[in-house]
Amino acid sequence: MTENGLPGNLRVRPNVADLLGLLAIMAAAVVIATAGRHMLVPIPASEAGTIHLNPAWLPAYAVRTTLRMFAALAASLVFTFTYAVWAAKSRRAGQILIPLLDILQSVPILGFLTFTVVFFLGLFPGRMMGAELAAIFTIFTSQAWNMAFAMYQALRTVPPDLEEAARCFGLTPWQRFWRLEVPFAVPSLVWNTMISMSGGWFMVVYSETITVGNTDIALPGIGSYVGLAIEQRNIWAIFYAIVTMLAVILAYDQLLFRPLVAWSARFRTDDGASLSTPDPWVLTLLRRTHLLRQFCLRAGDVMTRIGWLALGPRPSAPRRTFVPSRLVDAAWLAVLAAFVISVGWKTWAYGSTHYTTAQVLHVMGLGGFTLLRVMITVLIASVIWVPAGIWLGMSPQRARRAQMAAQFMAAFPANLFFPLVVVVIVHQHLNSNIWLTPLMLLGTQWYILFNIVAGASSYPGDLLEAARNFHVKGWLWWRRVMLPGIAPYFITGALTASGGAWNAAIATEVASWGDTTLSAQGLGAYIAHATVAGATDQVGLGMVVMAAFVLLLNRVLWRPLSNYAARHYTFD
Repeated sequence: MTENGLPGNLRVRPNVADLLGLLAIMAAAVVIATAGRHMLVPIPASEAGTIHLNPAWLPAYAVRTTLRMFAALAASLVFTFTYAVWAAKSRRAGQILIPLLDILQSVPILGFLTFTVVFFLGLFPGRMMGAELAAIFTIFTSQAWNMAFAMYQALRTVPPDLEEAARCFGLTPWQRFWRLEVPFAVPSLVWNTMISMSGGWFMVVYSETITVGNTDIALPGIGSYVGLAIEQRNIWAIFYAIVTMLAVILAYDQLLFRPLVAWSARFRTDDGASLSTPDPWVLTLLRRTHLLRQFCLRAGDVMTRIGWLALGPRPSAPRRTFVPSRLVDAAWLAVLAAFVISVGWKTWAYGSTHYTTAQVLHVMGLGGFTLLRVMITVLIASVIWVPAGIWLGMSPQRARRAQMAAQFMAAFPANLFFPLVVVVIVHQHLNSNIWLTPLMLLGTQWYILFNIVAGASSYPGDLLEAARNFHVKGWLWWRRVMLPGIAPYFITGALTASGGAWNAAIATEVASWGDTTLSAQGLGAYIAHATVAGATDQVGLGMVVMAAFVLLLNRVLWRPLSNYAARHYTFD
């Protein structure tokens, strides 16, 4: 042992790799500090609301947008490890939290902006911080729900043999969560974090260009740059934005997601032999460092010790029951019934004085049009990406090669396709109610693809080997081997894709290119027009009707399928 307490065979002198890593950390700190300083300037500042289409401004805009997205991602992780875990651990809490999550993931972002912009601006009067927080919250709403559903589904599908092993080892609830449940959820959570980042890109235009009634705010960023380019019909500016987006996605894919995917492979439940893949260059560089590597090892040791804290009762400890469970359930149902009746009564009292029956029926009819588009979108995405995702996920090499392309395509904002779509519809005299629907597919199909790839990647290799030994092929292989094994992942992807399609309706049922605006009949277009006009009553009606459609669809279709998959298609 050396005098600093480290083994003598470990070098702790900094090397060139340490120097490069420290320089990168310092550069990131300077960039974050600079962006934070700009968030505190007054709103009327000369450069605060001015967007320049000169491509020389794009690097600074890319940094601002990326920082907002990672701030929203950090908030989404906190939300996932609190909200989703609570819903999965508590049956009573799940009765409220999961339907609420269904609603939240499907309410359009502009619907949030109508009620949150004023709130955040009021927290920091006259400062850009309020607008920045509103933008971060908007991106958060396009990331958090998908990650929460992934975590919830993973916690509900932990194999019973692993849970039995945890009980045999006497793990407390805290130890079981960090040593069993979180590692089991890591592969799915990493993949869904990637698609959530892409979802943030899909809605970045609406987060940085805020128009609600008389409030018009443009934050410096790629989203506002694209919005101005669309308004001015500047094709070259859109091209520059696409190139910048590609560079940013390549950067955080190489620096963050490639190492995370390689790290998450440690937690696969696959017992079979998997193809070895080379480590990402970032991990290789980190292993060559001395100081940074020691720091990471020490940080990992601290996290491991925290995970092993004996918090909570042991499985063998006797449980004290002061109140019978049936009485608690009855009291809980009574509270829920009272809450639902109270909210329903107040909603009825408000609606009866602000809306007519014809108006409500009209909005419900628009919801039916959007529902049809959502179901068609999910069906088309499933037919295309279930077999493709299985083919990619079965090979780590193919999955790694497709990861970058899938991230970029998922991150592609639908707004960048508006010029092509609007021009084709206008020149060919096409029906916008039909031909605007493919725009919805652009932002929702990736939820299914990423979940299918995650499911196929984590499929136990010994079961695949058994199927090969028994010569199970063709449709029988799909029906008895693969499709049941990925069913929980597919349902999670389809559920989040459905919610994403409802959310994307706000962006895809209204398409603009310069002075030309096309609209499709649907609830998304209704809420979009009402939001721009500042008609809060109409926005509220649209959101309530959309929430009703989402709840009905989830209760009739997605939740029964999810429960069935959890009971019958979990690996035991």
